[in-house]
Amino acid sequence: MGLQGLERRLERMVEGVFARAFRSSLRPIELGRRLIRELDDRRTVDVKGKVIVPNQFAFTLSPGDAEQFADIHEALIRELGDAAREYARDEGYSFMGPVSVVIEADSALKVGRFQLVSRLQEGPAGQPTNVLVTDTGERIGLMGRAVVIGRLPDCDITVNDPNVSRRHAEVRPVGSGWIVVDLGSTNGTRVNGVTVREQALRAGDEITVGSSRIRYEAS
Repeated sequence: MGLQGLERRLERMVEGVFARAFRSSLRPIELGRRLIRELDDRRTVDVKGKVIVPNQFAFTLSPGDAEQFADIHEALIRELGDAAREYARDEGYSFMGPVSVVIEADSALKVGRFQLVSRLQEGPAGQPTNVLVTDTGERIGLMGRAVVIGRLPDCDITVNDPNVSRRHAEVRPVGSGWIVVDLGSTNGTRVNGVTVREQALRAGDEITVGSSRIRYEAS
C-alpha cells in the first residue's frame, strides 16, 4: 500500500459525513505514520533469519480526541490493522501471531497527544493465524482444509449474488501457504482487481467474487 496510499485512505475517513463534526487536532494519519514507524523501529531478526515485527498495537488518546474518533473508531482500527499487514508484506516483515489494534482513552494525555505501545505476541495454540474476512466483517479461520466460496448454502462462505456461481472459488492450503482457485465460475475470480485462475495469497490480498470482497489475513 505504501505510506502515501495509507495517508489517502485515512484522510478520506474524515471527509464527507465525518468532516462536519470532526474537530480533533489529532488526525488519523498521525496514528498511521506512528504505527508504520513502530514496525521499522522494533524489527528484530529471529534464529531463522526472518525479520519479526510487533503484531499488537495499543494506542492511547486524550478523552477529547477519543470522543472525536468515536464515529470512525471501528473503521480506523480496521485501516490501521490493514496498514500494518500490508506494510509488513511489502517490506518482507513477519508477525508471530494475528495483528490486533486497540484505541483507548487516557485522562493523563492532553488533546492532540497520543501514545503507542506495541508487542510481539504469539497466537494462542490451536487458533488459526490465517483468516478470510468478508465485507460484512465475518472472520473465517483457515485450519488446513479448503474453504469454498459460492452461492450454494452449503459453501463455507455463502455469497447471495446472482453474479456469483454456485461453487465459485476455493481457498486451498499449499505447502506453508494458501492459494485461491477459480472453480470455473461464469464471471471469474479477481485478486487485487486482477482476474486469476489460480493465485498464491499474500497477507492483505483481496479476493473479489461478484460484488463481494474477501480479505486474506495472515500472520
